[in-house]
Amino acid sequence: MLEYLKGEIIELNPTFLILENNGTGYFIKISLNSFSAITNEKNIKIFIHEVIREDVYELYGFITAQEREVYRKLISVSGVGPNTALIMISSLTTSDIITAISTGDTNTIKSVKGIGLKTAQRIIVDLKDKIGTNSENFELFANKDNTIKEEALSALIMLGFNKKLAEKAVETVTKENKGIEIEGVIKAALKLL
Repeated sequence: MLEYLKGEIIELNPTFLILENNGTGYFIKISLNSFSAITNEKNIKIFIHEVIREDVYELYGFITAQEREVYRKLISVSGVGPNTALIMISSLTTSDIITAISTGDTNTIKSVKGIGLKTAQRIIVDLKDKIGTNSENFELFANKDNTIKEEALSALIMLGFNKKLAEKAVETVTKENKGIEIEGVIKAALKLL
């Protein structure tokens, strides 16, 4: 799996970019928010989400890990596909999406093209507990412990643990033990699982 790519922008459009990395050009779909953030950049680091199916291999790029995590949470909702989630991320900022979900604001979510009332309600119901009322679950993307939490969560998922349970365990461990190293997070989380 690709975590991120660093390279030179060869072509930039509002919906995609072509990034050259070590002589290979990657076609990466991006949100309008990411496009706005990188308009004047030549060399960038972009966080990647891969969609791999029998007939498709697509790369979606995000300028921040938080934007990618919101995108991943959106596509976890039944009825919200990769392109619909990208339209949502392009239409609203990540903080607008988090606020709308945590406050149950169906009108804001429904204002996105292609999202009806039922889908908006499903997004809120499915993600409200994952986001929290004050975006506590996204706090990890705003601080330097981000990598430790992500790596610990990734390790636990690769070990076969349920993602929701692993997220709760990692969050509990890191809140109780500020400055803990990754090995400590994984060991403590394993005890909770």
